[in-house]
Amino acid sequence: MSDNKTSLGMDENVEAALSYFLGFLTGILFFVLEKNSKFVKFHAMQSIAVFIALLVVNMVLGIILAITIVGLMLLPLIYLIEVILWIFLMYKAYKGEKYKLPVVGDFAEKQVSI
Repeated sequence: MSDNKTSLGMDENVEAALSYFLGFLTGILFFVLEKNSKFVKFHAMQSIAVFIALLVVNMVLGIILAITIVGLMLLPLIYLIEVILWIFLMYKAYKGEKYKLPVVGDFAEKQVSI
């Protein structure tokens, strides 16, 4: 785990994990407020990207799947997978790992390096 303090006075790993806590909302908060830690900014941007993407996917799938019986049975499974991903990302950030998801991880990395 990281012992480095951020510009907000928190440990990097705690702040990075909190970036995922309320999805893109805390991602935006920490991306804007954190001035020094690229580790935190990476996780904050990845949080923004992944949870906005999931919001769009949920809206589209929700409309498509809700009109079928099979779709109604799949929605809880999709939500369970999202919760597992959310916990996994917070865990990896708290452990001090820069875990990159496919596509959104590369996007987040590019945004932080600018």
